[in-house]
Amino acid sequence: MTASLPFLGFPDRLGDGRTPCAVIFGAGHGSTYPGKDSSGYVSAADKIRTASQYDAELVEHWDFDLGGPLFDGGSVNCIDIGDIATTMHDNAGNRARIEAKTREVLSMPAVPVLLGGDDSVVIPFLAGFVDHGPIWVLQIDAHIDWRDEIHGERHGYSSPMRRASEMPHVAGIVQVGLRSVGSARLTEIEAAQRYGSRFVTAREVHAAGVDAALRHIPEGARVVVTLDCDAFDPGIMPGVAARTPGGLTYTQGIDLIAGLGRRARIAGFDLVEFYPPADIDGLSAQTAARLLVNAIGTIVRQD
Repeated sequence: MTASLPFLGFPDRLGDGRTPCAVIFGAGHGSTYPGKDSSGYVSAADKIRTASQYDAELVEHWDFDLGGPLFDGGSVNCIDIGDIATTMHDNAGNRARIEAKTREVLSMPAVPVLLGGDDSVVIPFLAGFVDHGPIWVLQIDAHIDWRDEIHGERHGYSSPMRRASEMPHVAGIVQVGLRSVGSARLTEIEAAQRYGSRFVTAREVHAAGVDAALRHIPEGARVVVTLDCDAFDPGIMPGVAARTPGGLTYTQGIDLIAGLGRRARIAGFDLVEFYPPADIDGLSAQTAARLLVNAIGTIVRQD
């Protein structure tokens, strides 16, 4: 596991035998489609880590997003253990390594926080919770990701919610931020609806607020959040492979995270589909870093 700079300057272990509240790790590759090149995502985790360095000196300062310092007046209790060694097109091997690391973090016990990588890394991440269910999945994304397969690959970036729906430890799925057009056809929409997935469009959130999504999460549930960067409007998150106008705002994103922390319990968190080659002046990396700060602050406050 390697990383050039740890997120917010976090250590890679805590002293005095303490167990961390959350453990950050990255995975540059998941399951790449045949003939495709996913190398543009490899630097995503470290771009986000680099963007977080300004805030690293301010961890003890008041954060108006959180209503207090990041660790709520306590000591640092999160770690960054770097990146899993993944290889493009070693799809089965990458999935095995991501799932194994997720299981390892959960056994500490701690909340795993995964930095992708494309959306395919979500499948083994969720699979790692098999002994820690039932869980709900809150997907924040412009797309439903319900394709059964593409070019014979059933674990690619268009399939994570389809695969999640087949996992016995996943009790339900809420999908928020949906808009425009993607790989889903009528057959995928119908399959998701038969499963019982709750669709909440970006337009609904703009009109009714984040409660339009949060009301579908059972109170007290254990929830894994999977956040695809293209859920957000390209005005604040241009560094994605498919820019689509009308996305969520930063404030809606952090309100979703904070509201979930009050209603239920965040058991895991991943941030995927940040595509550095498309970023503009580091804006997406900075936005992603702040979203992660809010996720960590929420996780800290639920303990």
